[in-house]
Parts: sequence; structure tokens; C-alpha cells
Amino acid sequence: MNAPVFDYRATKDGQVFITWQGKTVTVLRGASAAKFLAAADGADDDALQLLMARATGNFKRGNEKGRGQAAIG
Repeated sequence: MNAPVFDYRATKDGQVFITWQGKTVTVLRGASAAKFLAAADGADDDALQLLMARATGNFKRGNEKGRGQAAIG
């Protein structure tokens, strides 16, 4: 896999912040956060990137254009 683009940070209160290229894209709480952390424990880098991509869902659909950019098409 290429260089990692996803990263995560777990907080003491059980939240998991997943970032993409340094920007927070998803916050997991409760059972979702616990399930993610259990799956992430011991996962290799490629598996962890895939896990974070799945956890973020389809966050880029439609909102990847920056402010002031015209829509193409």
C-alpha cells in the first residue's frame, strides 16, 4: 500500500478520532469505538489503513472540492 493517509487517536473517554491527511473525518463513540479499537489492536499497517477507510465510510463523496472551486461537469 502507499504511504498511510489515515491515522487515528483514541481519547480517555472512549472516543476515536480518525483523520485523513491531517483532517478529522470521523469520530467513533461507544460500541463503534470499542469495536474499532479491538480490530485495530495488533493489525498491520495495511490492514489498519483499510479498517480506517471502512470506518470513515464514503466521506469524500461530494465534499472533496475546496471553497471557491467551480464544479466540473
